[in-house]
Amino acid sequence: MTLQAYSGFNANVKKHFRNFDEASSAILGLMSRFIGINTLFIAKNDKSTNNILKVIINKKNLLLEAGSSLPFEETFCKLSVDNGREPLIIPDLTRSELTRDLGVTMNLGGGSFIGSPIYYEDGENYGTICGLDSRSYTFTEEHRELFYQMASLLSYVLELDKAHKQIENLSAPIVPLTNGIAILPIIGDIGEARANSIIAAALQFTQQEDLEFLLIDLSGISKIDEMIQSYLLSLVKMLRLVGVEPILTGFRPEMAIKTVQLDAEMGDVKIFSNLKQALDRIGITFKAK
Repeated sequence: MTLQAYSGFNANVKKHFRNFDEASSAILGLMSRFIGINTLFIAKNDKSTNNILKVIINKKNLLLEAGSSLPFEETFCKLSVDNGREPLIIPDLTRSELTRDLGVTMNLGGGSFIGSPIYYEDGENYGTICGLDSRSYTFTEEHRELFYQMASLLSYVLELDKAHKQIENLSAPIVPLTNGIAILPIIGDIGEARANSIIAAALQFTQQEDLEFLLIDLSGISKIDEMIQSYLLSLVKMLRLVGVEPILTGFRPEMAIKTVQLDAEMGDVKIFSNLKQALDRIGITFKAK
């Protein structure tokens, strides 16, 4: 695989993969076509535990499983992080001073390792992208470049994820109004990922702040369809299960026409055309100075 091919895939990922989970699966799949090492994996560490997130097995020998973990200090990944941004290459684990006395080497019975650290933009380490085999392996300069480029690419995707989450938080902020009452203004288009994020954030906030009422303002939603109705209904039901009374506001006439069926399913949920009406109903008024 040439550097030109790496660059082409790099650009393709930037255009078509929207989050770290999606990109990491695609990257490991691509790498498995260009390096015949037994196992390729991505690990995340918190400086205490090394968690295996993604695994691709090129051969039949099962060396690692997604979801497994080890103390970070006892792993090859730790050595890779200590080595800095350049990939760490160990063709024979039993011959290297770094690895021959490690418990993981003894459990493996020898083998080979290649790993490159993945960083956030601020230099903090996220984890590693690695290759592992129970036999010695001859690594080439292209293998080294492959791991370096893909670790850099995953760093880029991490920053996209972070920026996307910040935008989501800004587009659906939960605003405390007074004791036991808060407002959740929902603005813009809502897709599946954003809807799930809003529901999770709302449930977490209501418990942290011990809310009695959550006013959900829909006046900033650009459109409402069956999917949005479904998520809205789920949010209302979940809020009630945790003891919070949901109040919907901001229903424009065209939205009301499209949500007749939803309104029937919600039963006695309080729905108002604007935020002032909702606040008046629960006894909150603001006096002009």
